[in-house]
Amino acid sequence: MKHMLAAMAGGVVVISVAAACGARGPSSAPTPSAGAVQPVTESNPAGDIPDNQAFVSYTSADGSYTLKYPEGWARTASGSTVTFSDKYNTMTVAPHDGFYQPSETYARTVEVPEIAAHTPGFTTADVTTAQRSAGPVIVIRYQADSAPNPVTGKSVRQDVTRYEYAHGGRGAAVTLAAPTGSDTVDPWRTITDSFRWLR
Repeated sequence: MKHMLAAMAGGVVVISVAAACGARGPSSAPTPSAGAVQPVTESNPAGDIPDNQAFVSYTSADGSYTLKYPEGWARTASGSTVTFSDKYNTMTVAPHDGFYQPSETYARTVEVPEIAAHTPGFTTADVTTAQRSAGPVIVIRYQADSAPNPVTGKSVRQDVTRYEYAHGGRGAAVTLAAPTGSDTVDPWRTITDSFRWLR
C-alpha cells in the first residue's frame, strides 16, 4: 500500500537591521550602537485552518467515494491517490488495493511499521477506533517531518492523523497533516465526517 504525504510551502525568514541615525530631535528614538543587528528569526507558516473555511465536495475518479476538502487547496493525483494541499497542510486519500478489513491489531502490526519505514522523522503511533458518519474507522496518530521545501530545503514538524475506512472489503485511508500544534480539530472532523461510500 502506498502512503503519500505531500507538502508545499516556504519558510519565512525575517531580518531586522537597526541602522544608525543622524542628528536627532527631542522626540527621536535613541541611536543604537554602531553595527548592532537584531537576531535572525525563522517562522513557519501557521497551520491553523480558519473557522470560516469553506469546504467543497470531491468524488473519486472511479465514483466509489466522496468527501469534502477545504476550498482553494491545490489538488494533485498519482494513480488512484489524490492529495489536497495548502502550504504545510495536506490531505491525502489513498484507496487500498484488494480486500481490506481494518482492525487495531492489523494497524499496529502491519500498517504502523510500514508507515514508519517510509516516513522521515516518524515517532511512535497511537492506534484507536473512532466513530464517523461512514461507520467505525481505525485512527493512527503520529508525528513526522514534512517534505523539504523546494526552495529552502527546510522541513517542519507535523501532527499526522490517518483514518482507515472500509466497506464491503474495500478500503481507503484519509491522511491529514499540519504543522505541530495547529488548530485543526474542527476542520479535520468536518473532512472525516464527510466521507461517504457511493458504491
